[in-house]
Amino acid sequence: MSAYSETRAVMSVSGPDARDFLQNLVTNDVNGVDTGLVYAALLTPQGKFMADFFLEARGETILVDIAASRADAVFKRLMMYKLRSPVVLVKTDLRVSRGLGDTPEGALADPRHGELGWRKIDEAATEDDTDWTALHVRLGIPQTDIELSDDTYILEYGFERLHGVDFRKGCYVGQEIVARMKHKTQLRKGLARVRIKGGAEPGESITAGGKPAGVLHSRAGDEGLAYLRFDRATGPLAAGEATITFIGPAIEPFDA
Repeated sequence: MSAYSETRAVMSVSGPDARDFLQNLVTNDVNGVDTGLVYAALLTPQGKFMADFFLEARGETILVDIAASRADAVFKRLMMYKLRSPVVLVKTDLRVSRGLGDTPEGALADPRHGELGWRKIDEAATEDDTDWTALHVRLGIPQTDIELSDDTYILEYGFERLHGVDFRKGCYVGQEIVARMKHKTQLRKGLARVRIKGGAEPGESITAGGKPAGVLHSRAGDEGLAYLRFDRATGPLAAGEATITFIGPAIEPFDA
């Protein structure tokens, strides 16, 4: 079993109302499963992050590829929302693989970015030797339990640019908060790419002139991802013994 597969869980949602059930709960348009993987999130009623995941259609069943650390809580939440709906929720033993290069049979493209390769749900699991943290840092891709936490508002972490939210699909849990943030003139805080010179570990507070400016998240060599107040990122920043330089926000659309 690959190390990555050990961090993922797969649950299935089946029954005649499976698609409608999820459509009323998650941030993205579930009907996108007809053409590939759908990246989406489940939020709290207050609009904060609960979990992100990939949805894949297998006939009338929808498979949910989710971080194992979040799977039990999401399963319980879905069971709570299910009530009397003719929907069957099951925790499966399926495994998740990912990789770059040629797409194997049964795999689908990661919808977040074209450079993130493919994902596959199967009975077995494989993984190549890609430095995924470095790739995520370079592309500005947040990861569950590193960048994405219970205090996260998804638009501050680039879910629009990651194709993880649909503003035309109608209501879902937390939708009102997301829509309100969407229509702000400009987000003042969010995920950013930074350059790091010196010793600083993920989780270190970032300051600007002694004032709180954010938190350092993933690090790969001399670059990293951080949550920053953009108004305080215009000059020298510090984290631990390191000097931090703001490269740019990771919440805006990717370059064409």
